[in-house]
Amino acid sequence: MGMPDAAPRKNTVRLGDRVFSNLSKGSGIALLVIMAAIAVFLTIRAAVAISNNEGNFLTTFQWNANDSPPVFGIAVLLFGTVVSSVIAMALAVPVAIGIALFISHYAPRRLAGPIGYVVDLLAAVPSIIYGLWGALFLVPHMTGLFDWLDRFFGWTGIFAYNGTPARSLMTVGILLAIMILPIITSVTREVFKQTPKANEEAALALGATRWEVIRMTVLPFGRSGIISASMLGLGRALGETMAVATVLSPSFLINASLLESGGGTFAQNIASQFKEAGSMGRDALIASGLVLFILTLLVNGAARLIIARRKEYSGAAS
Repeated sequence: MGMPDAAPRKNTVRLGDRVFSNLSKGSGIALLVIMAAIAVFLTIRAAVAISNNEGNFLTTFQWNANDSPPVFGIAVLLFGTVVSSVIAMALAVPVAIGIALFISHYAPRRLAGPIGYVVDLLAAVPSIIYGLWGALFLVPHMTGLFDWLDRFFGWTGIFAYNGTPARSLMTVGILLAIMILPIITSVTREVFKQTPKANEEAALALGATRWEVIRMTVLPFGRSGIISASMLGLGRALGETMAVATVLSPSFLINASLLESGGGTFAQNIASQFKEAGSMGRDALIASGLVLFILTLLVNGAARLIIARRKEYSGAAS
């Protein structure tokens, strides 16, 4: 005689799980609400400034927002922000990947630990410290590099140098590269450490060299992590304020050479102009902040699209 069927168990959700789920949903909704509120505030204040602007907001090469009538534009600021960030990324990302690979796969354990600790410590250094170091040490020592670039690459016009103080977009880009290097390195190192050991051991068993193992297993697995780390560093480079304001000699000119003094960025201009700005001047600065806000969203959105296209290399696909 068979045993009677057990009564079906009800799908009960524990109270802790339900609370955690609701808190998670609430946090996500709150984040969206905050972002929307910021966007609405920036848009309203920017519309007031742009409607009273006598210049072209996108192409004017001056910033006289306190004049009557106000005349201002973001052409120089957009150029300086993008160029300095591109320089920083071009310098920092390859070096960061190399350091992360050295710590995770080449350095002995006794050496990898202290180096990783120093990298994490550098990521926590305040930006004003980098700015003071850049102004007092980096700027005076950039003349030799600029002379060398002018000697061999000055014919391009981009690296022409006339001996002015090295408070240029190139100096800012180098300083930003130093600042974002620890962030990109730290995140990339942790991603590389998550590479499945079975894949590395299988490649070694097939006779692959250390570099072939890294090229065939570590780099493909960590590709989405490298992109995420790079976008995190780019976000800091785009919005960096104090370090750039300390090093850069601002001017509303777009120089053909990256080595000439002058230029400006959104964050640097807001920091330097806000104290003296009147009501219209503050609205104009908020309008430039809106452009930086949109630029940051576009960069992060592009990063998410790139990662989604390479889903097979991410942990989400495993």
